[in-house]
Amino acid sequence: SMGARVAAALAPAGERPQFIAAGTTGGDCAAPGLANLIQGELHWPPLETLSITGICAASVGALNAAAQAVESGGANEAIALASEFPSRLFKKSRFEGRNADVDFNAHFLRWMLSDGAGGVRIANKPADSGLSFRIKWIHQKSFSGDMPTCMQVGMSLDNPPKGYLDYPTLDAAEKAGAYDLRQDIRLLPNLFDLGMHEYAALARAGHVDPKQIDWFLCHYSSERFKPVVATLMEEAGLAIPQNKWFSNLSSRGNTGSASIFIMLDEFVQTMGDRLKPGNLIFGFVPESGRFSVAYFLLEVVAPNSEHIGSATEAYSESLPPAPVDAPSEPGPVADLLTELMSVWHNYRSEVFRTPLVRKILGGHFGTTDYIGWMENWIPQVREGSLWMRRAASSMTSRFAELSKLVQTHAGEEQLDWHILYDDYRRAGGTLSPRQLVRNPGGEALNAFMHAYAAQSDPVGLLGGIYIIEGTGQRIIPTLLPRLRDQLGLPLTALKFLDYHGENDQHHMRRWLDALHIVASTAPSELHKIVQVACTVADLYLSQWRYIDA
Repeated sequence: SMGARVAAALAPAGERPQFIAAGTTGGDCAAPGLANLIQGELHWPPLETLSITGICAASVGALNAAAQAVESGGANEAIALASEFPSRLFKKSRFEGRNADVDFNAHFLRWMLSDGAGGVRIANKPADSGLSFRIKWIHQKSFSGDMPTCMQVGMSLDNPPKGYLDYPTLDAAEKAGAYDLRQDIRLLPNLFDLGMHEYAALARAGHVDPKQIDWFLCHYSSERFKPVVATLMEEAGLAIPQNKWFSNLSSRGNTGSASIFIMLDEFVQTMGDRLKPGNLIFGFVPESGRFSVAYFLLEVVAPNSEHIGSATEAYSESLPPAPVDAPSEPGPVADLLTELMSVWHNYRSEVFRTPLVRKILGGHFGTTDYIGWMENWIPQVREGSLWMRRAASSMTSRFAELSKLVQTHAGEEQLDWHILYDDYRRAGGTLSPRQLVRNPGGEALNAFMHAYAAQSDPVGLLGGIYIIEGTGQRIIPTLLPRLRDQLGLPLTALKFLDYHGENDQHHMRRWLDALHIVASTAPSELHKIVQVACTVADLYLSQWRYIDA
């Protein structure tokens, strides 16, 4: 197997590692584990093994386990590897006569994934010659409790889904498409949102400084998503210049969990003569299975140094990127964004675990639920332009430009509640606008926004707008396709949600302009924006939780 060939190539001549960790999405058989199969194929003597089943981040799980085995002293040398052979799932014979439009999420992956294997050898000392990498840290986090499954194999399209072993025969499971590898591409933007915000948390905690990174190895599944990641980093003030990025996606394809190891090897093969002791390599592996993110930081070390390092070998080739340019120093707006992203990260996670959102993502949301949601939400939206106008009128002359921006925003949104109310009526709602009442969470949020807007120069409300507009830009687009599938309502009954998903990005650009106004006029006021964002996140979350679902 490919995994065994990689393990054999990484084993020192005449020696055997004491630990093997192997990750994969689909091994050569359902059981035993991949690590045991590799050891058996190579006829290696007794040693400790760990098989990790996952998707892209399974490789970092294997890396982490092998590194801990060496760090703890349980092994002097260990191997971490990942192997993928998805072409076996994509045989033409399995898809003949099937309608691609019926299950696009399975068909499109046939053109997105490649076979491959790669790995690293980890030792308690650097190699005797050449450069090695010291593992400074590894960070992994799963958000499976927040988000629905995005990429999977072995479950049907039924609601609720049925596992392939629950069918009377494997042939019946195959005919039902229960053993197709699928990815819900509508959910993918959430993965990059999660990855960006977790990266911001690492930077804010001091674990990674983008100014100090010499090379960035990012495993992204398609060239289409590379600009998405780059834009998010720039908005956060944490951008790593493009000429520090290294990828072999165009030459090796997306090899799933093996990608980061193959990329690391190709990086060494092509960039080795440019690496110097002390260089820092930052790696990022997002996983769309049920949403996990993984990061690692490596330091280049010289032979015979005191650092623990790892030597890499795999199969790849690529061209070097352009020379490195030093990034500019982040300003107060970038620092503020990093703090706000931490607030948002926690808020978003809590929203996705509220009963309302769990019911939507679980496929159990009906028209009655939708009407009840709108009855809670319409009164809040109706007040939005009012507290924004009050805030604009509370601005003194030094914030005249900011007041104008807020007035413009209020003008654009003053009739939004009419769109939402029309949606409500088309869905079957019968109450008049005066009969609609905010729930306790919405009442608390509305009272706070009006009271704060009445203060002199209430620039902190920009933090509240960040949470509210972010909800429309990042959360609503995730829910909208599910609502369309479940409700069976005409698109005219979902116009407000569709409008905000499309237009709040424009609103967020205007919001960034407002931040720069505050930063240039009164930088000492910026902390108020974070304070209000925290308060609004808590109050808005309370509104979500009070909705009867």
